[in-house]
Amino acid sequence: MSAAEKNPTPTEKEPKKGKYDPRNKLNDLTSSEWIPETISVWNQKGLGAKHPDVKIEKQHPAPFSFTDVARLIRFFTKQGQTVLDPFLGVGSTLKACALEGRNGVGIELNEKYVDLSHERLDVELDDIFAREYEQTILHGDSRLVVEDLDENSIDFVVTSPPYWNILHKEDHKVNQERKSSNLDTRYSDSEHDLGNIDDYEVFLEELAKILGKCGRVLKPQKYMAVVVSDFRDKSKYIMFHADLARALEPFKLEMRGLKVLYQRHKRIFPYGYPYAYVPNIHNQYILILQNAKK
Repeated sequence: MSAAEKNPTPTEKEPKKGKYDPRNKLNDLTSSEWIPETISVWNQKGLGAKHPDVKIEKQHPAPFSFTDVARLIRFFTKQGQTVLDPFLGVGSTLKACALEGRNGVGIELNEKYVDLSHERLDVELDDIFAREYEQTILHGDSRLVVEDLDENSIDFVVTSPPYWNILHKEDHKVNQERKSSNLDTRYSDSEHDLGNIDDYEVFLEELAKILGKCGRVLKPQKYMAVVVSDFRDKSKYIMFHADLARALEPFKLEMRGLKVLYQRHKRIFPYGYPYAYVPNIHNQYILILQNAKK
């Protein structure tokens, strides 16, 4: 099955329902398509463990489903516009950009994932339409690379950054699902990797600086979507999504909403049993921020 058959291009999809308002400067959606996207809870939609296209995706310890990012891209951009992902991973955002008719720019620190992103675009995008749009992969530290991008050159920023150093905390999932398959359990060993910062407050500050720099290249009044998850640090529950939202306020990145991404496919593990309550966290949050600069 070709990529075109798996992921039909806009011209091959079913006719649009509802009316398109010419005043709509945000996206290409009709009224009927717009309204469901404002619901604050989404079900995460992956391809499934047996799908051939997960072969590359699963090489990353925390892959971001391109189907979810594609949904965000459709709502927050128009066809032909440009999207930035400062934590590219294995290229989910660029794959989504190609299939949705957008140009994409991704920054990735780990050379292995840079190579896998190139391979993914070559292998998983085999239709002509998807190759009409430019997908750029930049290798390096986002703190530096994003400074080379032109101011006000980006229409939408979407990313899923490291969730501090939680990948260092090996649990049932890591032992059963990744180590046994000889898959990566950490992003990298680089000192520039935010996932290797020991102090949570330092990590939060560095992440906010990177996303703040993305605000410089993001056009005024345009949007940023950041996919994160809360987590535990020993017995303490860290509300990462709330901490990050506050940390971004000084950069004029203002919260406009919060989506819950329900991960109903995730396995359940006996955390805490039989001594204490420890949650199986089966959701992520999508912070929807708007660039308030003028």
